[in-house]
Amino acid sequence: MALGLMAAIGAACDGSNSLEPLGTNRPEDATPAAEAGIQVVPIDGPSMSTSYAGGIPFGTFRQPTPEFSRYNGGMRTIYPQFLLKELAAIKARGGKVALMMVGPEWNYKDADGHFSLTKWKARMDRFKGVNFSSYINDGTIIGHYMIDEPQDAFNWNGRPVSPQVLEEMAQYSKSRWPNMPTIVRTWPDYLDNFSGNYRYLDAAWAQYAAKRFPNINEFMNENVNKARNKGLALIVGLNLIDGSPTKGQMSASQIRQYGEALLSSSYPCAFLSWQYRDSYLSNSSIRDAMGDLSRMAKNRGSKSCRGN
Repeated sequence: MALGLMAAIGAACDGSNSLEPLGTNRPEDATPAAEAGIQVVPIDGPSMSTSYAGGIPFGTFRQPTPEFSRYNGGMRTIYPQFLLKELAAIKARGGKVALMMVGPEWNYKDADGHFSLTKWKARMDRFKGVNFSSYINDGTIIGHYMIDEPQDAFNWNGRPVSPQVLEEMAQYSKSRWPNMPTIVRTWPDYLDNFSGNYRYLDAAWAQYAAKRFPNINEFMNENVNKARNKGLALIVGLNLIDGSPTKGQMSASQIRQYGEALLSSSYPCAFLSWQYRDSYLSNSSIRDAMGDLSRMAKNRGSKSCRGN
């Protein structure tokens, strides 16, 4: 049995611009212990490899590697020493992954709690000796998930990370891995605050929470149009855990209703939702609803998350 590290992004926010991925609490594994690699997930190697089923990647944040046999996409934080083994296991299960490389945000804040580009680059540099280009070229890696909620002043002690800095981050990523799409988890609306089109940044993110956005069709149309106008690809998803109209867990019927609306557009390049919880996703009605959406996503035309 091999061991694979799975750690989540540590970003808790309650600001007015929040994408609301985490509610008001940090996920339980976004701690210095997890950063050190203490939390591990057992991975049993599959008896045979499974090829990617097609369509757009569908899955969740914090998705354990064995679950890539159920859902063909996911978002993961993977540290350098585990990267090649984890990518091989994900690919063998027919999966694709949005890869967070720099880990929780406290690793790249300065003494005042502001984003530090210098520290962020240093976190990136940990991967210089890891040759994972084959997983970029074959599409196992959906893209480089560079940062979570740069627009939220709460996360960065009152100073959001500007679109100009995001483009500089994307340029640094592309200087090392030119073919790996660059992703930020923020609204196309925020990324619209940039003159001209992006040259290095590839994709924005639109995660749906019903309490904040009662009309999902308007939500989808606005985010697709703004992403397209800036030449950006778009990842979508649901806030499964606290994205219902009452800011609680989504029901099976809500998952189907909202998920089908997000998949009504051919524009998104992936469908990744917050977040994996076994106790929630193992419920038979929730599992069936997620399975229905997964099949819809697999029937879509495959597309890259590279921008225009």
